[in-house]
Amino acid sequence: MFFRLGERAGDTTNPSAWRVDDVYLAHAALTDIEGNRFHYTERLNRAGPGIAGASFAQKRIWNGNWKSVWTGERQQIEAISDDFSFVLALNPVKPLVIHGVNGISQKAEGTGRASHYVSFTRLQAAGTLRAGRASYEVTGDAWMDHEWFTEQLDPAQRGWDWFSIQLNDGTDLMLFQLRRKDGTIDPFSAGTLIDRAGRARHLTSREFSLVPIDTWTSPKTGARYPTKWHVSTPALGLDITCAATMDSQELNTIIGRTSYWEGAVTYSGSHAGVGYLEMTGYVKPVNMQ
Repeated sequence: MFFRLGERAGDTTNPSAWRVDDVYLAHAALTDIEGNRFHYTERLNRAGPGIAGASFAQKRIWNGNWKSVWTGERQQIEAISDDFSFVLALNPVKPLVIHGVNGISQKAEGTGRASHYVSFTRLQAAGTLRAGRASYEVTGDAWMDHEWFTEQLDPAQRGWDWFSIQLNDGTDLMLFQLRRKDGTIDPFSAGTLIDRAGRARHLTSREFSLVPIDTWTSPKTGARYPTKWHVSTPALGLDITCAATMDSQELNTIIGRTSYWEGAVTYSGSHAGVGYLEMTGYVKPVNMQ
C-alpha cells in the first residue's frame, strides 16, 4: 500500500498572528494495490486553536484530527477518515536534501519563478494503517517533501510531471519536467540524484529523459494521463520503466477545484524500485485552475 498526506496553508506559524482569512487545505490518499482501490479525502479549515494551524514552537502542523509532529528530525503523522486512516512514525535513513542550485529550485526564467524545495528521500516508516475494515501493522520506506514558493507557473507553462524514485540498491532520485503549452519541455526541468550514503547531486534537464509509453483516459475528466514512462539518465547507467500500480489514481478535488493524477508506481529495467508520480495540467493549465 502507498499513502500520501499533503497540506497547504496560509501564514499561521505564529498562533498570535492567526487571522480569519488563514485557511488550511489538506488532502490524504491511499492506494490499496491488492484491493485495486484508490482512497482519497480532503478538508479545509480556518486557522484556530484545536481547528487548524502550524506552530514552529510546538513543531506541529494540524488540521482537525490530521497532524504532523516533529521531534528533532523524526516525525509522526496521523490522518483519520471514514474510508482509511494511518498513524506512522518516520525516522530519516538519509540526511535532508536541498534541491536545486545554491538552495534555489528555478522553475522558469526571471526573478521569483523559483522555489525552496527540501526532502527526506528515505525514511523508515512504522505504524498502523486501516483500509476499509481491515487494519494492518506496517513497516516500509517513506519520502517526505516540502516546497514553498511565491509564484505560480510561468504563463507559457501548462503543468509538470514529477517522479520520486526509491531504488532497491539504496539510490533515490527526484525528477521533474515542466511542460509548455506549445508541447515542448521547459529547459528549467531538473532533478536530484541521492546516492546510498545520502550525497546529493543536481541534475539538469540535459542529463535525463522522461518519455511517455502508454496512457490512461479518465472517465471523469476525459484527461489522458501517461501512466507508463521510459526514464533514463545515460550518464548514470539508469534505464527504467515507470508503471502505475493502478491506472485510476486521479484526484478530483472539490475544495481545490482541480483535477490531477498522483499515485503509486513501480520501476523496472536496469534497476528496480518503487515511488510516486504526480502529473498536472492534463485537464487544463495549472495556472488557470
